[in-house]
Amino acid sequence: MKKFALIVAGGSGLRMGKEVPKQFLVLAGKPLLMHTIETFFTYDPDVEVILVLPASQFAFWDNLCEQYQFHYPVRIVPGGPFRFYSVKNGLDAIMDEGIVFIHDGVRPLVSCETIGHCYETALEKGNAVPVVPVSESVRWLGDKGNEVLDRNRIRLIQTPQTFRVSLIQKAYSFPFNEKFTDDASVLENAGHEIFLTEGNRENIKITWPEDMETAERFFTKTFR
Repeated sequence: MKKFALIVAGGSGLRMGKEVPKQFLVLAGKPLLMHTIETFFTYDPDVEVILVLPASQFAFWDNLCEQYQFHYPVRIVPGGPFRFYSVKNGLDAIMDEGIVFIHDGVRPLVSCETIGHCYETALEKGNAVPVVPVSESVRWLGDKGNEVLDRNRIRLIQTPQTFRVSLIQKAYSFPFNEKFTDDASVLENAGHEIFLTEGNRENIKITWPEDMETAERFFTKTFR
């Protein structure tokens, strides 16, 4: 089955307190987005990678690729005003059936094992969402106070959320809804059951400065 990796990288550096968009911040010697892309080629050298970037960042990315001698075959697609439209643009660029991994560009610590779990589950069931258990206590904030929730029934959602191409393309043909929080919620809106699979705890989304420090420590320990 043909594999596609749709890498969505439209973030800014605001919460990082940086002028450079966070996907381009240097992590362990090169922009963290390059680590993310390399992992998918490590998992399968024949994967077709589609990178979704704001059009205004195309030239900057090209310069980084030259600077860091990053010459993997990556197709670049312009993003949209919101993540929903960026993903849709990327999906519209896929012309063949197969399995597509939709992954946050700022999750450079995803493991090949997690990608493999997603592929096998999506191949069998049509979709797969990697998750990890919650270790902390969790409370629900209601209109009249808060209450404890059973953390054993809660999972933290990661990417790559993985789908049979035709299923997720059809789901993204429905109008945008503010209730969409991720790609799985888009598929669920189209009437499909969502299937969970094992993620890896290191697979954090780089959002805050301390996340970069955590990621640096994992790379220092030769996480890969």
